[in-house]
Amino acid sequence: MKSTALRLLPLAQKYWFDALIVAGLGLALAVTVDEQGKGNYGPEGPLWFDVAVTFVFFLPLLARRRFPFGAPAVSAVAIAAASFVDPRLVSNDFVLFVGGLAVVFMLGMLRERTQAVAGLAIVNGTYAIVFHNDPTSGRVGDFIFVAVVFTTAWIVGFALGHQFRETDEAKERAARAEREREERSRLAVAEERTRIARELHDIVGHSVSVMTVQASAVRRLLLPEQEREREALEIVEQTGREALAEMRRLVGVLRRPEEAPALAPQPSLEHLDKLVEQVREAGLPVSLHIEGNATPLPPGVDLTGYRLVQEGLTNAVKHAGAHGAEVLVRYSDEEVEIVVTDDGDGSGDGEKGGHGLVGMRERVAVYGGELEAGPRPEGGFALRARLPLGNGHD
Repeated sequence: MKSTALRLLPLAQKYWFDALIVAGLGLALAVTVDEQGKGNYGPEGPLWFDVAVTFVFFLPLLARRRFPFGAPAVSAVAIAAASFVDPRLVSNDFVLFVGGLAVVFMLGMLRERTQAVAGLAIVNGTYAIVFHNDPTSGRVGDFIFVAVVFTTAWIVGFALGHQFRETDEAKERAARAEREREERSRLAVAEERTRIARELHDIVGHSVSVMTVQASAVRRLLLPEQEREREALEIVEQTGREALAEMRRLVGVLRRPEEAPALAPQPSLEHLDKLVEQVREAGLPVSLHIEGNATPLPPGVDLTGYRLVQEGLTNAVKHAGAHGAEVLVRYSDEEVEIVVTDDGDGSGDGEKGGHGLVGMRERVAVYGGELEAGPRPEGGFALRARLPLGNGHD
């Protein structure tokens, strides 16, 4: 029972006004048939015509979503035309009067202001025709009163329509901003992965080159009778050269045209003092703290740690409006922990300036690490990462 109600709720929210239109049609038909030919105030008929006009008035309103201006305008014009055949059909039918209020309200809610104003003119013009054709119509004051009621309904619809339009536009802007943010995040991840691939190529390529050179050197030192060992080392050399060539082909497509393979050693945590000095020269005081034994790290982990500090300090300079920053590197047997904090406005996530946290999370995830980032309770922004050393040693 509850699940059925939950399924019907969206339909009720979407079609409740259509249900009212159908109910109004049924009630108007009942009134038209019941009041037909009763004294000087009932519809004069013919009955089939009054019934047909009632249908023509209500049914177009069901198409208001597809024809927001045309549907209510047709209903109003139908009533005006019908008054020339049966002038007392509308003037004494309260249901049709309420329907007229609904028509002018819908016209007032139209997005196009010119259509909304034209709708008000159509409804008041329709009532003027009905009032003129009705032989039982009262004084001019009665006409003015009803015209004011219609105009008030139009103003209410116009105001609500404007509010709804602003809400829809705000939702659309929010949805567009979300799509753009997701697209930027996707591009940032793709670019960071490309950057990681290029850097790993340089690191692994250097290591494989060293292995190949060492194998070649050892092979030349072998004695003539060590033929099996010589063949094994030749296979190592050949495999190393083939691996390097394949890596260059695969990673070459990831490099920008202006880029070349890095000839200088990749930066590492050992170079943090130079990085900190550069940031100080840029105007941001930075303190650097090293805890534990600064043991050699796997090249990829070492480079990732450096990039984390670089990103954190760059964001503190460019985006956080910080007056000072602190870098902590803590070594242990299982992991290296990196913490970058600043005393800025707490917005040092770098989203406006480049890869931001998206790229850093992607880089840390490559090595199975954890990254936490966000505003600090005492003010400023903190970036904290833990990089395990086990993956690097495997």
